[in-house]
Amino acid sequence: MMFWYDHDMGWWGYAGMGIGMVLFWALLIVGIVVLVRVITNPKPAATISMATPQQVLADRLARGAISESEYREKMAVLSDHPPAQ
Repeated sequence: MMFWYDHDMGWWGYAGMGIGMVLFWALLIVGIVVLVRVITNPKPAATISMATPQQVLADRLARGAISESEYREKMAVLSDHPPAQ
């Protein structure tokens, strides 16, 4: 069996190793930077602002979905029954 270049890599082998080494170190550094950013700057917990029943009623009155008399009736019911906590 005959081998060309006597088992020696050509220029393409050295170029491939060089490119591979650069890609390896670039990916390693980017991975470390991303990991450090995630650890040191955690995203704040999402805050869900729930509207109170009074705010919902005021919004419905402002949009014209209920009349003023309905608004007053429902507000009276809400003031008679405080929300459970």
